[in-house]
Formats: sequence, structure tokens, C-alpha cells
Amino acid sequence: MSLDDLNREQKRSLKRMGALNDQGQPQRAAAPVRKKNERVGPAEYLREVRDEMRKVAWPKWPEVRRFSIVVLVTVILYTAFVFGLDSLFGVLSGWLYD
Repeated sequence: MSLDDLNREQKRSLKRMGALNDQGQPQRAAAPVRKKNERVGPAEYLREVRDEMRKVAWPKWPEVRRFSIVVLVTVILYTAFVFGLDSLFGVLSGWLYD
């Protein structure tokens, strides 16, 4: 794929990412700098997890109940469907092999 195949929005996006210079020519982006030691201790990890969990938009109880009922009904219907097909194929195979 050449630069001629890209539309204006794709070229703007590449320019923002640093893959194109001001003239629209490709340029090599600098490699991301990695820290030597990126690991954190257990206490810092748990603190970060707690902070992230506070950002989660947890569903309210009526919503959880409604979705649980939908999932339960769907599982029951699919189970009944598979049971019906299994029974039908069992009867048909019984006729073939008797």
C-alpha cells in the first residue's frame, strides 16, 4: 500500500502518530522508551487495582436481576432445543440400526 492509496483522514492520523512528516513523507518514529524495572510490589498492585475498580460503573441490582433472568431463560431454551435434537436423532438412528 502506498501513500497515494490513503485518504486524507488516514494521512492526518499517521501524521498525528508521527509516521509522516509535515510534507507527508514517511518517517521512522522513535522507539518507545522502556523503563528497566516496570514491576511493582504487591501493595502498589493492590492499590492500583482498588483505584481502577472504583472507576468501574457497576450495574444496579434490578439490572443484574433482569440480565440474570435473560441468561437463565436463554440457557433453558437452548438446553431444551439440544435435548430435542438429541432425542430426535436418537430415534432416527434407532430406526436405521435396528
